[in-house]
Amino acid sequence: MFERFTSDARNAVVEAQIVARQAGSRSIESRHVLVGLAEGGGRAGAALEAVGVDRDAVAARLRAQLSETGLDATALASLGIDLAAVRRRADQVFGEGALDRATMKRRRGHIPFTSDAKKSLELALREAVRAGSSEIHDGHLLLGILRNAGSQAELELSRSLAAAGTDAAALRSAVDHPEAQAS
Repeated sequence: MFERFTSDARNAVVEAQIVARQAGSRSIESRHVLVGLAEGGGRAGAALEAVGVDRDAVAARLRAQLSETGLDATALASLGIDLAAVRRRADQVFGEGALDRATMKRRRGHIPFTSDAKKSLELALREAVRAGSSEIHDGHLLLGILRNAGSQAELELSRSLAAAGTDAAALRSAVDHPEAQAS
């Protein structure tokens, strides 16, 4: 499927891998792909801007979610452990951000896609077929995420659309007809 990706779509996937590595993730989620799309140019970025979505805010929210250490404060609290206190003490003893550094293990080599991300990519292919395109561009990736109902990336994208006072239909139109948005 990747051989059908345009350079913008490939760039978004490469950026997703970079975001996953930076966050210390063991796999690439559809949220990583959405960050790549929001931070990139191309049709996806133009479509988000055309419907009034703040691309930088979307990327920043997702990056913050993805950079969480993976330590579950609620689960630790149920054991009587105050994560905030542990974090403060680790910072005092080992320096600022010590706990985060200890929990983030950088991966080398291939980072696999989660089933969620694979589904978004498959839905992007379906979007390309629907549009009669022989290529999958970054706009198709964005619409694939939008079609992946219930995924964390779809929920974030839908929240962002609602906050901008728009909806999925407007985004689909902006992706499918970018020339109409430019006028």
